[in-house]
Amino acid sequence: MSKIERLKKSLEKKREKFQDKIEAHFDDVRSANGQPLNDKRCGRSTISRWEKQNNALLNLQKEIERTEKAIQEEESKINFVERVKHELPKEIVELIDNGTIKQWSKYPHIFFVDGVEKARIIWEDKKKRVAHKFTSQIRDREQYKKFANVYNMLAKKLN
Repeated sequence: MSKIERLKKSLEKKREKFQDKIEAHFDDVRSANGQPLNDKRCGRSTISRWEKQNNALLNLQKEIERTEKAIQEEESKINFVERVKHELPKEIVELIDNGTIKQWSKYPHIFFVDGVEKARIIWEDKKKRVAHKFTSQIRDREQYKKFANVYNMLAKKLN
């Protein structure tokens, strides 16, 4: 499940919870039967209970707004990654689509080779070439071979 799906599911749950709490609050207020609260024996406790319910509703509303903002931010990140993806060379896009490399959503010009730790392939847009980073930190020989194959193939086509 992606982050945006989790956020949308969370927002749906929060809205349902808000609706339930607001219905419970109105039912509680209706139970006063229109009687003045200062005439009742427990008037002050009733008012404080309503204030607590109101505060809970306000806090839940703030959570809903935060979740909506997080959804908007996540959607804008996704749109940014897609926009950058359209500017990449078709060779890189093909490798992303078939799962050989993964695009980093925080920095969409940086890619990770699937199954290789640490090392990255970088698309330098100004120079229109690929570069690599942190290859010296690859300790496993098989991972190094895999990274080298992918990088060399891209470098041969693009550099």
